[in-house]
Amino acid sequence: MKKTLFLALFSFFLGLFLAGIIFVYIPEKNAPVNVSFLDETSAPSLSSNLYAASPIQSKPEYDFATIAERVAPAVVHIKAEKVERVQYRSMMDDPFFEDFWRFFGEPRRREQERRSISRGSGFFISTNGYLVTNYHLVVNAEKITLKTLDNTEYNAEVVGTDRESDLALLKVDKKNLPFIELGDSAGCRPGEWVLAIGNPLSFEHTVTAGIISAKGRQLLGGPTYQNFIQTDAAINPGNSGGPLVNMHGEVIGINAMISTTTGGSIGIGFAIPSDLAKKVVNQLREKGRVIRGYLGVINPYPLDDAFRKSLNIDVKQGAMIQDVAPGYPAEKAGMKPYDVIVEVDGKPIKDHNDLLIKIADIPPGKTVNIKVVRKGGAVKILKAKIVERETEEEQVPTTSSDKDIGFKVRELTPRLASRLGYQTEEGLIIADITRYSEADRKGISKGDIILEINQIKMKTVKDLENILRKAKPGDAVMLLLRREGNGRSRDFIVTLSIPE
Repeated sequence: MKKTLFLALFSFFLGLFLAGIIFVYIPEKNAPVNVSFLDETSAPSLSSNLYAASPIQSKPEYDFATIAERVAPAVVHIKAEKVERVQYRSMMDDPFFEDFWRFFGEPRRREQERRSISRGSGFFISTNGYLVTNYHLVVNAEKITLKTLDNTEYNAEVVGTDRESDLALLKVDKKNLPFIELGDSAGCRPGEWVLAIGNPLSFEHTVTAGIISAKGRQLLGGPTYQNFIQTDAAINPGNSGGPLVNMHGEVIGINAMISTTTGGSIGIGFAIPSDLAKKVVNQLREKGRVIRGYLGVINPYPLDDAFRKSLNIDVKQGAMIQDVAPGYPAEKAGMKPYDVIVEVDGKPIKDHNDLLIKIADIPPGKTVNIKVVRKGGAVKILKAKIVERETEEEQVPTTSSDKDIGFKVRELTPRLASRLGYQTEEGLIIADITRYSEADRKGISKGDIILEINQIKMKTVKDLENILRKAKPGDAVMLLLRREGNGRSRDFIVTLSIPE
C-alpha cells in the first residue's frame, strides 16, 4: 500500500515538472517577437527591421511627472513693462485735406506715451543667472520682472537681443539657481514626446504634452533665421520664451509662435531649435550681439521642377538666386542671376533657407568655395570671401531728433555705400521723407546724402542731433546735399526752418 502511494506521488510530481518544462520552453522557440500592432501570421522581428543600423544607446528617459518636477523650478514668468511713443492721427489727416497740406505743409503729428505690459516665459540656462526668452517679449522694455516657481521675484537686465532669430539673453544678480540644459535639436525626430512648460494666459507654470509634429518649418512673418520645430503640445499666448523639453529633460526648443484661427492653441505650435539658440546665446553672452556671415545674394528661391525645366538643369536641391548685391562677395566671386548654389565648402545646400543659415554660420573674413550650376548645366566652383551681415537693427532708419524737420537719416558707411553703388562713403543718408513737409516741398528725396549742415561736416547721427539741439524754433539751417545716380553726382544746397 505504502509502495503504491509513493509511486503515485512520485509520478504526480514528475508529471508537473515535465509539464512545466514543456509550457515554459517549448513555445518560445516559435513565438513571434514584439507582435504588437502587427498581423500575427506575418509578424517580422522588429529588432531586425525597425532600424537601418544598430540602435544607438540613448540617455535615460523619464516620465512626464518626473520631467515637470525637475524642469519647472528653472522656468520663470516674465513681465516686461514697456513705454512706447506713438503718433496719433486726427480728422485733419483725411484725404479731403490732401491738397491743403500739399501747399502749406503737413503739421507735426502729436505724440503720446503708451504704456503696455507683455507677459511670457523664460528659463535659466546657468546657475549664475543667465536666462533665455524671446526677443519680441522684451524688446523696448523699461523694466523686466521675473517670478519663479516658489514666487521669488527678480529684476532682470538685458545682456543682448537678436531680432533676426527672435531670441534674447537676460541676467539676474543671483547665483546657485536651478537651470536646464540646451539639448540637441538636430537629433530629435517627428513623433517623439515633448513637454511645453510656461505661463499661458497668465496661468503660471502650466505643463502640456504632445509630440514633435515636424521639423524645419518656415513661416511667413517669422524671424529672418528660422528652422522651427512644430509641435501639437498646447502653446498659447504667454508660452513665448518657455522651453520645449524632450523626454531626457533637455530643452530642444524655445516656444515662439502658433498658427491659429481662434487666437489660442489649435495644436500647431512652433519652437526655435535649441541648436540655433545655442549659437545665438553664446555670442550674446560673449559679445552682446550676434555676428553672422553674408554672401550678398538677393532673394534666393528654393529649387522646384519649374525652375529645373526652365534652366535645363538636372539638380535635385539647391537655392536659385534672383540677383547679387553690388560690391558684395557674391558679385566679386562672379555669381550671376539665376545661378543655383548647390554646395558651400562641400556642404550640400537643400534650399534657400538652408543657404541663409549656412552662410550665417561662416565667420566674416573666411574664404569659401561655392559650387553653382548655371543654365544648361554648366558647373562652376567660385571663391567668395564672406563679410559681416548688417543686422536689422542697423538697417532701421534712425530718427534725426525730437525736432521733426521732415526726414529720417542713417549713417552712410563704406559698406552701405558699396551696396547702394555710391561713390561717397561718408555722411548721412536720407532714409525716409515726410510727405508734404518743407523738406519734401524743397526737393529733398530719399537716398540723398547730407554732407554738411551749417558748414559743419556730418559723419554721424549725433552730429545732426547736436546741431538741432542748439537750434531754436524758427531758426534756419543750411544743408549741403549730394544726389548720386547712374554714375554721376550733383551737389546742391537747401535751407530748412526749425519747426515751432
